[in-house]
Amino acid sequence: MTRLTSIFLAVCTTGLTLSSASAATGDMQNMDHSQMPGMDHGQMQGMDHSQMQSMDEGQMQPAAPTESRTPIPPLTDADRAAVFVSPGGHNVHDSALNHYFLADKLEWQDADDGSALAWDLSGWIGGDIDRLWLRSEGERSNGKTEDAEVQALWGHAISPWWDVVSGVRQDFKPGAPQTWAAFGVQGMALYNFEAEATAFIGEGGQSAVRLEGDYDILLTNRLILQPTAELNVYGKNDPQRGIGSGLANTEAGLRLRYEIRREIAPYIGVTWNRTYGKTADFAKDDGEDRSEARVVLGVRLWF
Repeated sequence: MTRLTSIFLAVCTTGLTLSSASAATGDMQNMDHSQMPGMDHGQMQGMDHSQMQSMDEGQMQPAAPTESRTPIPPLTDADRAAVFVSPGGHNVHDSALNHYFLADKLEWQDADDGSALAWDLSGWIGGDIDRLWLRSEGERSNGKTEDAEVQALWGHAISPWWDVVSGVRQDFKPGAPQTWAAFGVQGMALYNFEAEATAFIGEGGQSAVRLEGDYDILLTNRLILQPTAELNVYGKNDPQRGIGSGLANTEAGLRLRYEIRREIAPYIGVTWNRTYGKTADFAKDDGEDRSEARVVLGVRLWF
């Protein structure tokens, strides 16, 4: 009897202990921590914890060294000789002799009085500053040379894109051969517009001015449309050659070429020629039209 009483009292005591612990835990969960003295819950929520986590990295890392751990020795003459084979510098190649040839027009033309062959050639030989320029242009119609001339000019570069030229021009046709002194400028203007302006003084006090220009319009990398223009002005009448004073003639052209290679480009186009003033009167007396349009087929070459 006494043993059973002891066991009963022990069980009751354990149950009371567990109940007290459970009650204490519930009170802790339901406690309002904002009411605890000295604790501001709003300040805890707005606290910048990044400042607590970040530290001054400069204090953790050692200072960067100000001197090389392995000092670099100063250069010596032996070091320089090992690097530079030619301390005197590189050779300059601006004194080399170069050359260039361009057949800008080498074409067949469908003229009113039959077919014609026309050419416009140019080239140079020399250096970067001074060059000898050669030009030739003319026309053959029905197996007869109607117009032909050759120019030999000395060119001097006055800028990267412009040259001044001076020399002689020799006319073979029309009429009797005639020699001219020539001087002018040539080069490339804005947007790759190539231009030539040349003045001539001929035998017997004759004078003339010729303006030429052309421009390449790239339709594709190889298909190019080229408008051209030429204008001739003379100082006085020359009936033997069918030339009148003032504006004598103009020629405008439009050619479409395809560059099979950069050096070889066949083309097709059209030209329009017109005479003016006294020159037109001389042409009329010879049975020629005042103006004429022609279809042209040709090839453009350079090397």
